[in-house]
Amino acid sequence: MKILKISCCLLCIICLSVSCKTDTKKEKSTSKDKIVSKPESETVEVEISREEIIYKTDTTTMKGYIAYNSKVQGKRPGILVVHQWWGHNDYSRKRADMLAELGYVALAVDMYGDGKQAKHPKDAGKFVGMVMKNIDVGEARFDAAMKALKANPNVDSEKIAAIGYCFGGSVVLTMANMGKDLDAVAAFHSGVQLPVMPSEEIKAKILICNGADDPLVSLESIAAYTKAMDSVNADYEYISYEDAVHAFTSKEADSLGKKFDLPLAYNQEADEKSWAELQKLLKEVF
Repeated sequence: MKILKISCCLLCIICLSVSCKTDTKKEKSTSKDKIVSKPESETVEVEISREEIIYKTDTTTMKGYIAYNSKVQGKRPGILVVHQWWGHNDYSRKRADMLAELGYVALAVDMYGDGKQAKHPKDAGKFVGMVMKNIDVGEARFDAAMKALKANPNVDSEKIAAIGYCFGGSVVLTMANMGKDLDAVAAFHSGVQLPVMPSEEIKAKILICNGADDPLVSLESIAAYTKAMDSVNADYEYISYEDAVHAFTSKEADSLGKKFDLPLAYNQEADEKSWAELQKLLKEVF
């Protein structure tokens, strides 16, 4: 009987030891990762792979950043993320990571070339003008980014969307107006007075999420844009968030607004609601 008790005790100790080791391994492997729930009540482990890439037009070399969940097998939709007027920075990369966590392959693009970033609004304005006032240049850079995204082995090249913030929002809306082969386009705190206005060439389902109190987006420009969209029967939704101003999705907006005396401010509620709207849009088209 003593031998049996001892054996049982040893067995319990061994099982407990094995259990502790297993738990430790799981904790280590997921300490930097997240577990996300799928609608079907499945769970998918997320391990984000991040890649720096170089892609080019005939005249410009651009530096991109691709993020995807390496735990997911097979091809999946690809999403272009176009930066704010500050340039390709950590913010657009963060959004690419967030999209990767949702199961997409995201490419944070470089619309200025050579990864240039603006440190002052004057420089940002110059960089924006180089693209938006020379839309052929902007189109070539956007097309090069889309080609690079489609070439990624994890991407289903028939399922492509584009999102953008501030300047980037204006870029993706312009590309949609030009008839780019995109399933969906989403713009956040974006100007809508565009170098190419809506036409019957639009293929994408479009979402615009702006601040209702954004002084940088005039009511006249909104009226002109929505009227043009309605005239071509575009599939779109324009959402205005109360008490939200420009750059409401960026947590750095408050400090930048104070530093440069600009009407910028983070709004958590608008940020979270607009991100939820994006997820809804992507589920609808993909």
